[in-house]
Amino acid sequence: EDLPSLQDCSDFVNDPSCGAISTFVGTTRDNFQGKRVTKLSYEGYVPMAEKELKKLCDEACEKYKVHKIAAVHILGDCPVGNASVILACSSPHRRDALHCVEFLIDTLKARVPIWKRECYEGDDAVWKENVEWKEGRQERVMVKEGTQ
Repeated sequence: EDLPSLQDCSDFVNDPSCGAISTFVGTTRDNFQGKRVTKLSYEGYVPMAEKELKKLCDEACEKYKVHKIAAVHILGDCPVGNASVILACSSPHRRDALHCVEFLIDTLKARVPIWKRECYEGDDAVWKENVEWKEGRQERVMVKEGTQ
């Protein structure tokens, strides 16, 4: 199943009572630390991911004055240049919409059980963990395939 487009998500959240729609689109870039990326591949535990994503949207609605939220994430292969995650929200004013989208992407990456495998030219690949905050420091953990 294809990911809805950015326009689909924007149309879904659009409402005449709102003066702002904020969006975030995460795309596959073609490089990472000097390596040529060919694609990203995502796996997830769908029942738990859907439950966490719904909970995340409910939390965002409580925290910010937003009218509607669209949150979608691809599972499977995501070629370079394609979207892997699209977030959109509408609100009466811009500040809540902007902060809500930032909260959504940061919290999605921390809590929703979706895992990313970065594939490089030459059959090299790495499973990557999302950036986590630990004791006030940003840390990124990467595991090369075959080492665990």
